[in-house]
Amino acid sequence: MSTAIVVPLKEYLATSYRPDCEYLEGELLERNVGEWDHSRLQMLLSRYLSNREKQWGIIVVPEQRVQVKATRFRVPDISVLAGSAPAGPILVEPHFLCIEILSRNDRMEEMQERIDDYLSFGVRYVWLIHPRTRRAFVYTSERLLEVKDGILRTDGPDICIPLAELE
Repeated sequence: MSTAIVVPLKEYLATSYRPDCEYLEGELLERNVGEWDHSRLQMLLSRYLSNREKQWGIIVVPEQRVQVKATRFRVPDISVLAGSAPAGPILVEPHFLCIEILSRNDRMEEMQERIDDYLSFGVRYVWLIHPRTRRAFVYTSERLLEVKDGILRTDGPDICIPLAELE
């Protein structure tokens, strides 16, 4: 469960948190991180994607602050940008893909709110993955799709990740 603390936006932007926190209309929310399955899958996905950055024309960053609205900042487990690097220290333009890996204490209601923030912001794809079962879902503004064949995919750029290769 998230813990909320009220802080001014200026303070949030000037502070480094370990791990980084999300900021929602004045509330600082701690993220559920740090367990083996979550951390391991985050590293494997980051490595798989970063090894193909040139091939796919992407940039991969873990735990990057994203300003989804004027007073809402999210921190996806992994962000994938198509094209060039951002001009500033925080992503303020919609990027291509957000990847969220479930933690044991994540609540689906909170995760759905996070996914809705990304999609409303303009992120084209959101992947939600259970780290132990490797059950995965692909969200876009038009649909929600469970990954039944074990392969995560996007179009434009074409990304293809067989979950079985992430061992």
